[in-house]
Amino acid sequence: MPAAPGGAIVRRMTSTSASAPVLRPALQEIVGALTWRRTTVAAGLAVLVAALLNPVFTIPFWVLLGRTVFIAVLLLIAFAAAGTWHPRRIPRWLAQVLAVVIAAPIATLLAYMPSIDGNLTNLLSSEGRVMGFVYITTTVLMIAPLLALGALYRERDAQARAALLGFALERSTLEKEALDSRLKLLQAQIEPHFLFNTLANVQALVESGSPQAAPVLKSLIAYLRAAMPRLHAGASTLGNEIALVRSYLELMQMRMPDRLAFAVDVPADIAAREFLPMSVLTLVENAVRHGIDPSENGGRIDISARREADGSIRVIVADTGAGMNPSALPGTGLTNLESRLRGFFGAAARLELHEARPHGLSAEIVFPAQAPSDAPTAPPGARP
Repeated sequence: MPAAPGGAIVRRMTSTSASAPVLRPALQEIVGALTWRRTTVAAGLAVLVAALLNPVFTIPFWVLLGRTVFIAVLLLIAFAAAGTWHPRRIPRWLAQVLAVVIAAPIATLLAYMPSIDGNLTNLLSSEGRVMGFVYITTTVLMIAPLLALGALYRERDAQARAALLGFALERSTLEKEALDSRLKLLQAQIEPHFLFNTLANVQALVESGSPQAAPVLKSLIAYLRAAMPRLHAGASTLGNEIALVRSYLELMQMRMPDRLAFAVDVPADIAAREFLPMSVLTLVENAVRHGIDPSENGGRIDISARREADGSIRVIVADTGAGMNPSALPGTGLTNLESRLRGFFGAAARLELHEARPHGLSAEIVFPAQAPSDAPTAPPGARP
């Protein structure tokens, strides 16, 4: 038998401890709903109601103000509580408005309790008190529901704006992830394109029995050791890219010392600018393969950079080689480079190709010096 009371105690403690965690968040939600904005508006309306009714009442203004403030506080609590506890069959907004309407006369009656000593008969026996009760209740019933609906409208509008911001943030995150995946795919397409072209140059030396084959192959191995880590880099600097290009041109110059000359002119302040990895090298490799190699007399490659009047930066790779074939189709390297430029710098970045006089080609990368803009870009001409 003693075990039964003990078991009852255990069950009672379990029931109490289970309901406490449920009750505590609900009270926290009610307290959280009593924001400074709502409290300030309720207090302001209480002052306004007291001022409007003051000429009708014979009691001191501060007594009337105390009643209206007390009523406003109770209505605010009823409004918050109905938002937390309401029947599932009734919409939340309707439950809150009904709670304010029902609480208005009850709050007014509670406000009168100190003056009638808690006896309802004292209220009904005085015509002045009854009329005062009616005036206050009627005024509150006209204002409080409108105030509740306004608060609900503002709350719904704030929730809609928050939802839109959440959707925009999620969309931006998904777009960034898609862009990163596309850039990685384009980067993967460029790697074999560059490597196969470079190895083809070495193969030509070996097949021709050139004594330069061994030194060129040695320089190529050293160059690839330095270049491979940058193939997967997310960002670099223009100075680092120019150093890589210089190594490549020195390598190509060993293969054709009498047919290739080059010069580099990039100001130090521009060289420190964040830049897309392997982009300048793509243009230089294109100039060697399609400009210098096909030319009978070879040519010269000039790499430079300058700041434009609008603040943008222009990186130029100009060669005096064979020039651009008007009937040529866009090659993989240049097509992917343009897509990578827009993904890295924004829509304002572009790749321009211009014919040089008397012969040759100037390939130019133009990108904003500051944040990317949404300026439209025109598709440039291209050569394979």
